[in-house]
Amino acid sequence: MKHIATELREHIPFTALGAISGIIILVIMVRLNVLASVSLTVFYILHPLHVVLSAMVTSALYRKYGNGKIWAVVLVGYFGSIGIATISDSLIPYLGEVLLDLPNREIHLGFIEEWQIVNPAAILGIALSFWKPTTKFPHFGHVFISTWASAFHVIMALGATISWVIVLSIFVFLFLAVWLPCCLSDIIFPLLFTRKGLPLHDT
Repeated sequence: MKHIATELREHIPFTALGAISGIIILVIMVRLNVLASVSLTVFYILHPLHVVLSAMVTSALYRKYGNGKIWAVVLVGYFGSIGIATISDSLIPYLGEVLLDLPNREIHLGFIEEWQIVNPAAILGIALSFWKPTTKFPHFGHVFISTWASAFHVIMALGATISWVIVLSIFVFLFLAVWLPCCLSDIIFPLLFTRKGLPLHDT
């Protein structure tokens, strides 16, 4: 638990930076009056990218500290990316939309609505972890791509205008949508299936 608390604490500044970038994108999109259909298209591009990067990091860490069996790497990489990316990009943003009573709220589940893209994306990320088992750059990209996917999920639910209270509230949800799930999928989830300790700041 001390290890997990340290990792979560160390990721706060970086995650906050990602959330700020998401808010900037959100405000620009609202100012430009971007259609919800465009935001949905962008979401369906960012979400699979998120899954690829998440699967890369989760699989690479498990390969490094786990038992090395291919079937185990595939299972950990798949469920660690698909499951947690859904929580991050869809479920937590939708919860925020409900609590803020946004007018056009609707949940979008990538692994169901674009299963033919998201599932291969997870397999691609797992395969890349065998070819190049790196974690630092994919984890960096994972945080930002996840934030932007969550932001576009929220953009689809917004009306024509938004207040600064709504913007600040969305910042909180973007932060939580990335901070907990991304640390969970990239660090904590693969660690649960290993017998070795994971050094701090490995990602």
